[in-house]
Amino acid sequence: MAEQFSAASISQVLLVGGVRLLDAAIVIGAGLGAHEYAFPGSPAIAWPYLAAMTASVVLLAIFAQAADAYHVVAFRSLGGQVGRLLGAWTLVFAGFAVIGAFFDFGGMVARNWLGFWFVFGAGGFIFSRACLVVMVQRWARDGRLGRKAVIVGGGEPAADLIRALESTPGNDVNICGVFDDRSNDRSPAIVAGYPKLGNIAELVEFGRLAKIDLLIVTIPVSAKGRVAEILKTLWVLPVDIRLSAHTDKLRFRPRAYSYLGAIPMVELAEKPIQNWDFVAKRAFDLIVGTLALIFLAPLMIGAAIAIKLDTKGPVLPPKRYGFNNEVISIFKFRSMKHEMADPDAKVVVTKGDPRVTRVGRFIRKTSIDELPQLFNVLKGELSLVGPRPHAVNAHTSQRLWNDVVDGYFARHKVKPGVTGWAQINGWRGEIDDNEKLRKRVDHDLYYIENWSILFDAVILAKTPFALTKSENAY
Repeated sequence: MAEQFSAASISQVLLVGGVRLLDAAIVIGAGLGAHEYAFPGSPAIAWPYLAAMTASVVLLAIFAQAADAYHVVAFRSLGGQVGRLLGAWTLVFAGFAVIGAFFDFGGMVARNWLGFWFVFGAGGFIFSRACLVVMVQRWARDGRLGRKAVIVGGGEPAADLIRALESTPGNDVNICGVFDDRSNDRSPAIVAGYPKLGNIAELVEFGRLAKIDLLIVTIPVSAKGRVAEILKTLWVLPVDIRLSAHTDKLRFRPRAYSYLGAIPMVELAEKPIQNWDFVAKRAFDLIVGTLALIFLAPLMIGAAIAIKLDTKGPVLPPKRYGFNNEVISIFKFRSMKHEMADPDAKVVVTKGDPRVTRVGRFIRKTSIDELPQLFNVLKGELSLVGPRPHAVNAHTSQRLWNDVVDGYFARHKVKPGVTGWAQINGWRGEIDDNEKLRKRVDHDLYYIENWSILFDAVILAKTPFALTKSENAY
């Protein structure tokens, strides 16, 4: 069942923002193309033309917004959105005509350029919107256009919520099913046409496989004990969690609510680093990661040669927990003797460990062995900064780390990082007691809750200095 919803959702915030940027690019591109067409071979474009294009980007954004040209519903049909957008584009030039009627600019821009610019821009808008309609309709058929949601808690409250959502105009929530701990005699197997797919514990695995965006809890606010227990189980998922308040007798101040359409919700947990924050972090990873890879390439080549000269054998990529608890293979320089390699980290590396080679001891202490993970960053599996990716069998005193710390897997609500807040605060290297693990997890969760690009930059800047404190790194 989860495989039916495994395709990632298309963020409507990013979709609308991307369309706005595309329109701005069309305006500028059409203006430059019109200038080249009107004045072939012209060495440079004068500042009045650049000023006109800049002003038109702003005016088009205002007029198109007023015409509702940036609603996802409008993106599904060609006629409506093209009419709105061309109307806004026409208003831009009407504005230029009105301004020109009151002020004499002395022919600072050529009239034939304005005509070509209008035609080229209109053609660009029609073509781009035709392509957009095709893509949006395909995404809608695949169920990717909107947020995939699961209802937590069945019965009549869940049925009321589902009916309210389905009757909300412009609703972007696609319901996948219902999860409830109660038996069928207390919670029906079918709720408002949607099946009950399992209990709350099974929802965690379903949410990871199905790439759920939103969990809506329909249990009354007054049952705070049950709500708290459910939240303790589900908060490890990288999703928005909201408590439905549309039928609850308790009433909070209006500012305490968020809304799905007109349906009031209380936010219990928010998905970290989403929409434009995600784009900014990914751009930061690609730009800084590429520069770091170029700058550190000689060091990595030297380390690879030293490892080959020290011991023979292939490299076995270790397995680590990645985003949303998915297992990934990471790139890492081999620091152990081949015949004693332990890619699954079944035995913790300790001080003076005989499995570690001479070169391996140095590159582990200086974290040079981690540098190949920059390739994982460029692939999108890791981030430059984030909770460090722990081994799948990582344990202390024969207990797996997820059994030692409650909510351990909440570290995986964001991509793991090559470096992190815990590491620059001294929590790196061997973890030989439970308190060290708790400190590391606490720092990871602090990072997730307080993330910003500036925070990432600060952590990166402090990382080289943190590597000098290597008491626990063997």
